[in-house]
Amino acid sequence: MYKNRAPNGRYNLCGSWVAALRKTKVPKLSQRALADLLQLNGLDVDKNAVQRIESGERFVTDIELKALAQALGVTVEELLEP
Repeated sequence: MYKNRAPNGRYNLCGSWVAALRKTKVPKLSQRALADLLQLNGLDVDKNAVQRIESGERFVTDIELKALAQALGVTVEELLEP
């Protein structure tokens, strides 16, 4: 039976990259600041959603993936790299 999870059991491929990029961005972004930035760009997420994305506990839609890439200043492909 097929399961919608990455080989490591996470629900997304980009969460660990989102966390790493958020923490190394200058200036460093908190999860709340990233959520606020995403909301300003029209994506309805809160700090808890960002936390769940980063920990791999939440699926990420293509719309969210594009918004995350824009907010972090990277391409969608960069967020999907292993």
